[in-house]
Amino acid sequence: MRGLKDKVALVAGAAPGNIGGATAIRLAEEGMLVVAADLNQAAAQTVVDDITAAGGTAVAQGFDITNEESYRDLITFTVDRFGGLYGLFNVAADLSPRNIGRDSDVTSVPVDVWKHTIDVTLTGYMYGIRYALPIMMKNGGGSIVNTMSSAVWLGEPERVAYQAAKSGLIGLTRHTATLGGRHGVRTNLVSPGVVLTGAALETTTEEFRGQMLATVRSPRLGKPEDLAAMVAFLFSDDGAYINGQSLLVDGGASFT
Repeated sequence: MRGLKDKVALVAGAAPGNIGGATAIRLAEEGMLVVAADLNQAAAQTVVDDITAAGGTAVAQGFDITNEESYRDLITFTVDRFGGLYGLFNVAADLSPRNIGRDSDVTSVPVDVWKHTIDVTLTGYMYGIRYALPIMMKNGGGSIVNTMSSAVWLGEPERVAYQAAKSGLIGLTRHTATLGGRHGVRTNLVSPGVVLTGAALETTTEEFRGQMLATVRSPRLGKPEDLAAMVAFLFSDDGAYINGQSLLVDGGASFT
């Protein structure tokens, strides 16, 4: 990809085997200076170890996306460490059984699950944009990518909190695209479908994956690297005229 070398990227939610970890690795391969951040700093460090072993430049940092001060400090750390911030990828989510496993329908979803999901997936993303956008605007440009989900387009009968939070990102992204666009800061959404992350491979059966494959218009299910490639494109000069868009990366599972 053109225009990425030596620019600074922050991946907020960089767990190994997942979309964030794969994206941190891809951006480093493109020559970016990467901060891999996660609630579990030790997990992010394993991603950084892979990057540095391959000759890339990256550092791990822990943060809590539900805490505004923590996200602000992460942005400050990134700028202090590498001298700026060009690309922000918001990908953090709580997909643990204690949270998304209890995310039922609107008639029964526990309020604590609703509030926590909004805190992580919508309010947390806003915190990052709040502190990253002024830096990018001052520096003359940048790219922000938020992670949505094809669940928004499909209207699932469960996971109401997850769908509501992800739907809210459409408005947040378009607002930010308008606010930053004429200052050279582009903001877009990537919308994954079924992705065979490390956790998915460990917790799903071959039969279930076969059922999921039947829902896509592709010979295979998604990989974290598929999303990583799209984020790299949106960060790059090749994606310079894309702003405020929702880009589906789901193998044709949904049409919009």
